[in-house]
Amino acid sequence: MPSKSSVKARACPLCGKPRADAFKPFCSRGCRDRDLLSWFGEGYRVPADQPADGTADQDNFTDE
Repeated sequence: MPSKSSVKARACPLCGKPRADAFKPFCSRGCRDRDLLSWFGEGYRVPADQPADGTADQDNFTDE
C-alpha cells in the first residue's frame, strides 16, 4: 500500500484528483489551462524586495 505522502505527490496541484500522464502534473487539460491562465493573468507572483533604481515612474516622485 502506498504511503499518504506518495499518493499526495501524485495529485493534481489545483483540484487534488489523480494526475494524468498526458497532463502531468495536472489531472486534465482544464486544470493545466487554468494554471497557465493564472500565470498569464499575473495570479502567481514571485515576491521581490528591490531598492528603487530610478527607472520606474514611482521612483521619480519626491515628497514635497
